Amino acid sequence: MFHPVKYSLPKFLSRGSARSIKTKKNILASFLIKGVSISISLILVPLTINYVNSSNYGIWLTLSSIIGWFSFFDIGLTHGLRNKFAEAKLKGDDDIAQIYVSTTYAILTIIFTSLWSIFLVLNYFINWNSLLNISDSQNTDLSILALIIFTYFCLQFIFKIISTLLIANQQPAKSSLIDLLGQILSLISIFILIKTSDASLIKLGTALCFAPLLILIAANIFFFKKDFYKYRPRISKINFSYAKKLLNLGAIFFIIQISSIIQYQTANIIIVRNFGSIEVTSYNIVYKYFGILNMIFMIFLAPFWSASTEAYLKNDITWIKNSIRKYNQLNILIFLIGCIMVIFSKSVFNIWLGSGKVNINFTLVIWGFIFFNVGIFGSKYVFFLNGINALRIQFWSSLISPFLYVFLLYILIYKFKFGVPSVFIAGVISNVYAYFLAPIQYFKIITKNKKGIWIK
Repeated sequence: MFHPVKYSLPKFLSRGSARSIKTKKNILASFLIKGVSISISLILVPLTINYVNSSNYGIWLTLSSIIGWFSFFDIGLTHGLRNKFAEAKLKGDDDIAQIYVSTTYAILTIIFTSLWSIFLVLNYFINWNSLLNISDSQNTDLSILALIIFTYFCLQFIFKIISTLLIANQQPAKSSLIDLLGQILSLISIFILIKTSDASLIKLGTALCFAPLLILIAANIFFFKKDFYKYRPRISKINFSYAKKLLNLGAIFFIIQISSIIQYQTANIIIVRNFGSIEVTSYNIVYKYFGILNMIFMIFLAPFWSASTEAYLKNDITWIKNSIRKYNQLNILIFLIGCIMVIFSKSVFNIWLGSGKVNINFTLVIWGFIFFNVGIFGSKYVFFLNGINALRIQFWSSLISPFLYVFLLYILIYKFKFGVPSVFIAGVISNVYAYFLAPIQYFKIITKNKKGIWIK
């Protein structure tokens, strides 16, 4: 009775264009990998809270967010590399592709080595307990923790280039596998800490930072000896004159990236200063809960960026339209799953975290659901436009949206007293490009064949 399923899956995977076949195989592999990844992510939350308590977990999340601000110093290079590497490969120009890879590694190494050296000095003068609004007794530990997290961020930005190349090569499943292996090693490390030591933010930071970093380093060694041997970074292939091509595209992504960081990395900082570190935990639990929806959608969407680059360069408009139609159908399914998650959220939180461990306001749940569904709807259009370098409108929107976000937060928190849900509400309203302008831009380019402001 199972034979039709057995034989229909291979048939499904082998049907369609080479691009579609590659996309479907990556989606299937990513689905299996992300399923395990989501499970581990959910397991890590209660384990971590039980190890260091809700308040300290909130401190960890907030400090990670502050350090995350420095991610904008990659100045959009990895996004620029993603498109330029895909274009060079499509043209069969392996030498140029290797130059792009080598130059990107060199530039990011220079940038983040310099940043780490500066932070090493500045960290000594930063009063972390005042910044995070916590007791003086933890200041020394937080300085050490901040240095651990910052070291991790600097190194992972360099070594994570391998993930960019895998995605550019339309192999997001392999990129997801790297992340999964890092999560598994982190989970093992937390289990060992729980069994062998008392609660410590320093030990927590070490486990959660350096476990995935070891996997990233191993992945660089493996893939540059195998799949990407002819693109491996070499000193002789570093050519800073090619940096301009990466930076011309990367600079636009850089501005867009700063906008994203302001809107999403500041959330924990705003919450901890206005509502306390425990509320940071509540917010992040809701974020992770509905973030599952985003992770599921991204499994299907991840290959679309680089695939749309190839499709548009080959003028395969039919493939692009069919892909968007299928993603819209998936949006409806994701929305319905989210509705079920809202209804059963309280029960799920009690089972997941333990009854009474963390009290979460239902209003926060509702706005978390809306926030993610709005973002998911717009993401397919943004991915397509990013893939074809149609960034002008997104660029100008990214200059306005952070100011709108901050203004809305001020009004919602201080005037209307909406509390923690204000962070989600402001994010929904200010993300107008993704859910309104990007669909219009897609329609103008693909359906109306418009150029001008829409494509440049």
